[in-house]
Amino acid sequence: MPMIDEYHSHSPLQLGQRIQAHHPISGGTHLPDITCVTPVFDHAGETVIFYTASIGHHQEIGGILPGSMPAGSVELHEEGATIVSEYLVRDGVFDEELVTRVLLHDPAQYAGCSGTRKLADNINNLKAQVSANAKGAALVADLIAERGLAIVHLNMHAITSNAESCVREFMKRTYHETGGKILTALDYMDDGTPIKLAITIDPDDGSAHFDFTGTGEEGYHSFNAPQAIARSATLYVLRCLINQDIPLNEGCLRPLTFTIPKGSILTPSPYAAVCAGNPITSQRVTDVVNRAFEACAASQGDCNVFSFGINGDNDDTGNLIPDSGFGFGETICGGSGAGPGWHGTSGVHIHMTNTRITDPELLEKRYPVLLREFSIRDGSGGKGRWSGGNGIRRVYEFYRDMNASIVSERRVTRPYGMLGGEDGSSGVNYVVKKVGGRWCRLGGRKDFAVQKGDCFVIDTPGGGGWGTKDETKTDTDELESAKRSAVERRFVSQFRLAQEASN
Repeated sequence: MPMIDEYHSHSPLQLGQRIQAHHPISGGTHLPDITCVTPVFDHAGETVIFYTASIGHHQEIGGILPGSMPAGSVELHEEGATIVSEYLVRDGVFDEELVTRVLLHDPAQYAGCSGTRKLADNINNLKAQVSANAKGAALVADLIAERGLAIVHLNMHAITSNAESCVREFMKRTYHETGGKILTALDYMDDGTPIKLAITIDPDDGSAHFDFTGTGEEGYHSFNAPQAIARSATLYVLRCLINQDIPLNEGCLRPLTFTIPKGSILTPSPYAAVCAGNPITSQRVTDVVNRAFEACAASQGDCNVFSFGINGDNDDTGNLIPDSGFGFGETICGGSGAGPGWHGTSGVHIHMTNTRITDPELLEKRYPVLLREFSIRDGSGGKGRWSGGNGIRRVYEFYRDMNASIVSERRVTRPYGMLGGEDGSSGVNYVVKKVGGRWCRLGGRKDFAVQKGDCFVIDTPGGGGWGTKDETKTDTDELESAKRSAVERRFVSQFRLAQEASN
């Protein structure tokens, strides 16, 4: 939001305007995530007193492949529409003509690229985002009418100050618990790119410096991650470790400073391909921060982004006919890492991919595929005093020829165990050809064509184990012990259950 605000500082927003943006140079993370921003003005309509904003993941925004998450993209424009900042609404009127231009026509100007294959979905989703912002603005207006603007601003500042205090206290406590040493961690992407971190804590004021010096260079691939991702992943881990109900706000970042080398995979050039950086490289940053704090073993460290679709038809002039093609994409679950007092969980979405997987009934009803198998991948979690969760197997059969893509990690490296726990198993992707029944490995990053009757098989990684396994105890003993000694309120769901129980 600060980057968008700065971008419009030369031409301030006015009443009745809404903007959309998703380009990395204006604070975006990857192109499918479009941000819609609405300014909320005072009664005179002159001064912006708040912003409401929403981010929507659009499954189709054009580019070289349906689903707009190509494994083989090397330049930003290959991933679809690029919106630095555009006025989505002017004088209260939704600009459908502009949306059509930036999402349908502009991306198609690049060789080998298509405009969005589902324009109607994009328009409806953007209208929903505008409506969500309007609802937020109405709620803010009600709050101001009830309490007064000064009191609302006072409480907003108090919330950010409280978040800042929580982070500073956590850092001071961590400094003393670790003997004041610099906390370090290192992990690797599957192509060998290092993600390196050193954390230096000031015990006097509770500030901390996160230094990613030593991280590998920008890659000629789609796994580059704009700088906002490293900051967000760090913030996410800290909120988990602090284990208090802190609303997400900028106060959490005030005690933190960052060194993220320019030209690295975590601060790429403005037009580097980035579609996999947001869902997957962010997971490796999370793994590294967790490792530095010795918080828990690594979870699957991946989102397993699988997409498929068709490009659609062109009219007599060679232009794409809107909505004649389609693109589908989903993230696929795996095993979570174990920690001090709990086993990992099997078949769950973890960290940056905290979403629900597509229901089989909806998948098969809306798309020309059949879900042949969706099962737990037994034995893929790392063993330990507390064992990591297992990954899953998911098998798709295609009912027509189409293009597909898999963007995944932990196919070479394995999710690390902690304090003697075993590493989780790495994942593997296959295409199974109908003709000949051949099972062919795809690797972690691959765009590929499938024919009718072919299958795609994905085995996702398991989580790492924690601690050395006690050979005198059976697996049943370990499971019962884990049930008895569950850590209270470690996750949001446990906060919710505790709250409901107190009503």
